Amino acid sequence: MVRRRIAAGVGVVVLVVVVLLINGCLKSGKEEALKTYNREASQLVQESDQQVSGPLFKELASASGESPLNVETQVNQLRGQAQSQAAHAKSLSVPGEMEAAQRNLTLVLDLRAEALAKIANLLRTALGGQGKQASTEIAGAMEMGLASDVVYSQRVAPLIQQALAAGGIQGQSTASTQFLPNLGWLEPSTVEQRLTGKSSGSAQSSQVAPGTHGSALTGVSVGSTTLETEPTLNHINAGSNPTFTVAVEDSGSNPETDVAVEVSVSAGGKTYKAVKAIPKTEPGVTSKVNVPVEGVPLEAAARVTVYVRPVPGETNLENNKGTFLAVFGG
Repeated sequence: MVRRRIAAGVGVVVLVVVVLLINGCLKSGKEEALKTYNREASQLVQESDQQVSGPLFKELASASGESPLNVETQVNQLRGQAQSQAAHAKSLSVPGEMEAAQRNLTLVLDLRAEALAKIANLLRTALGGQGKQASTEIAGAMEMGLASDVVYSQRVAPLIQQALAAGGIQGQSTASTQFLPNLGWLEPSTVEQRLTGKSSGSAQSSQVAPGTHGSALTGVSVGSTTLETEPTLNHINAGSNPTFTVAVEDSGSNPETDVAVEVSVSAGGKTYKAVKAIPKTEPGVTSKVNVPVEGVPLEAAARVTVYVRPVPGETNLENNKGTFLAVFGG
């Protein structure tokens, strides 16, 4: 009996030791998985800075001295790199604690890849004699790059650090990233000047014609549906790639050129945006422009914001913006 009791006691001790060892291994494995994700996510955004955004803005800054075809080719290569990085992000091994950070990380790299694609498609036009309108659209694409910076700094990095802290891991840094080097790339006239080396945009703004200047948003429609401002809920059957027809009146006493119209759709925690320009408007005359927005989620509550960007000399912006509530269907 004594021997049996001793054996049973030894068995209990062994079982406790085994359980402790297993728990230790599980904890160690969990901590290593969190560290690995942090390391791989940091490496991805650093590669994005070094292999995509850095070379992109270097290429754009020297575009005026190169052939449009060569610039387009170089940026297309960077687009491929950005798409590869976005795909790599989706293949990461993601611990459960990092799922929220992962969703935002993939959004960051998808935004950058989409921005590169739009910029590449517009460059030949921007450098080939139609710089004003193409530069407006490039500036719109740059906003996606800025959005990626904000999402990373406000969501990805903080969420990774929260998960590390919850796992008892200290002293692990998460890399920072910055796609857009400065806010000048959001201004169409600055984009045109940097791409072409011409200062027509700044000259225009410094030589505003006498009289009043301005634009007024007078209507927005999608197909046969005319949108009503909030709180009315608009039901729009236009699929996930709706085209907004925006009516803009020249409310000043001067004709205007390259009047930029921006449409953004916020739904499901994301914003889908596009910008188009009206080449020329005449005083008292209403002009229309079609602005297609891609990837809008269906059957989800959405807020549509339409904004007519101010022209040089415009001071009253009360009539430049409209907001609408909508649900998009197929």
